[in-house]
Amino acid sequence: MRNASSTKTNRNRLLAGVLAAGVAGLAFSGGVMTNVVPSFAEAVKVDAPAQNFGFADVVQKVSPAVVSVRVKEKAADVSDTSDMGSPFDSLPDGHPLKRFFEFGNPNGQNGPRGQAPRRQQPRAAMAQGSGFFVSEDGYLVTNNHVVEDGTEFTVVLDDTTELSAKLVGTDKRTDLALLKVDGKDRKFTYVDFADDSKIRVGDWVVAVGNPFGLGGSVTAGIISARGRDIGAGPYDDFIQIDAAVNRGNSGGPAFDLEGHVIGVNTAIFSPSGGNVGIAFAIPASTAKSVVQSLRDKGNVQRGWLGVQIGPVSEDIAEAVGLNGEDGAIVTLPDNETPASKAGIQTGDVITAVNGKAVKGPRELSRTIAGFSPNTKVDITVWRDNASKTVSVTLGNLSALDDTAVADNSGSGAPVDPSALSGYGLTLTPSEDGEGVVVTDVDPDSSASERGVQAGDVIVSINGKEVKSQREVETALSDASKSGRKAALFQLKNGDQNRFVALPLAKS
Repeated sequence: MRNASSTKTNRNRLLAGVLAAGVAGLAFSGGVMTNVVPSFAEAVKVDAPAQNFGFADVVQKVSPAVVSVRVKEKAADVSDTSDMGSPFDSLPDGHPLKRFFEFGNPNGQNGPRGQAPRRQQPRAAMAQGSGFFVSEDGYLVTNNHVVEDGTEFTVVLDDTTELSAKLVGTDKRTDLALLKVDGKDRKFTYVDFADDSKIRVGDWVVAVGNPFGLGGSVTAGIISARGRDIGAGPYDDFIQIDAAVNRGNSGGPAFDLEGHVIGVNTAIFSPSGGNVGIAFAIPASTAKSVVQSLRDKGNVQRGWLGVQIGPVSEDIAEAVGLNGEDGAIVTLPDNETPASKAGIQTGDVITAVNGKAVKGPRELSRTIAGFSPNTKVDITVWRDNASKTVSVTLGNLSALDDTAVADNSGSGAPVDPSALSGYGLTLTPSEDGEGVVVTDVDPDSSASERGVQAGDVIVSINGKEVKSQREVETALSDASKSGRKAALFQLKNGDQNRFVALPLAKS
């Protein structure tokens, strides 16, 4: 009896525990028992397809199309370290992106941009890079900075065959070059460019090239970012990859897993000169159009608008009455250019080309450059709180002299300075009567925060020319009365023209 009673007691306790657990998950609402279950959003889950992580099939197919490029340069004194030129040379000293492929002396001694032992007699230098065939009759792509200053070009194939090549054309603005080898009726294995609009951050990428003179080397990684601006020029739109690339990979291809070229390896970010997993490639779409132009014409013909432009900040958008920060503000139309002839003015914000919106200066530059010279395009500008369309016949960018000399002479000492209350600016009329000179800026003012500095000349405010402090104060008062929160200052310093939006001082 004791055992039966004990068993019954245990069963009752177990039942009570189950009921207690069940009741703990119940609640009463209006006399009706309801089940209370916490509700949470589901975490991200990706059903990834099974993948073969080997790249051997891709490499086997594309390797015959990838070559080493050897360049014999003109004789030079070795004391110049035989440093190869590129569009990145204009970057300031110490800029990390100034250390790119093919730097230092030809033998890679003494580190990046190291000083080679000085010799008095000149000698011919030999540089090396990478390239790849884009046609079976021997056209191949590489970087401009690989072949620049070259006098003789040798292409080394995957099977170690060496062939002489001739330079078809170069494009410094995108750092691309096209070579042609004569294979005596030989048909070369070649590769196609990918549709880079379909690539995504995180996609696999395979780089094949000639790092450190070791031909046929392969590395793999992923696409890290798109649309990178690294300060190389107005057409910056680089693909960032983390596949290991080093000196000698310049001009080599970066492939997707289908063996299509997504980009041409061009630059690396490196504090030491070696690979740190940040490399930049020219997008396939850019390379394809440039290569076609080089093959057809020997150069690249680009449309030219003829304006200096800047980004539209939140302050500038507020000052001119724009909703949003898209577009590019015209800081200065050059004299006798397609833009000035069509009536585009300083202070106009270009918002669209042929009805297609532009997000900023770089996109505008690439869009205009994509047209052929003498093409007529419709430019949409924002002016005086209204949108206006201007028809412009583009000029030829390649016909221009790319060098410009800034003349900063003739700026006399300002006289009779006076303070502009509420803005932290001290002003004086300019000696030539054009604008008002900023002689001092309060370091704690909003003007200082936005980059206004002594020596700047205030040319206009909200599109109205100013030649005295009284005119400056009148223009600011008018802006305040119109309900603006900021006023758009046009500033000039030497040959540089820019716009700064300053918050209106509270009266």
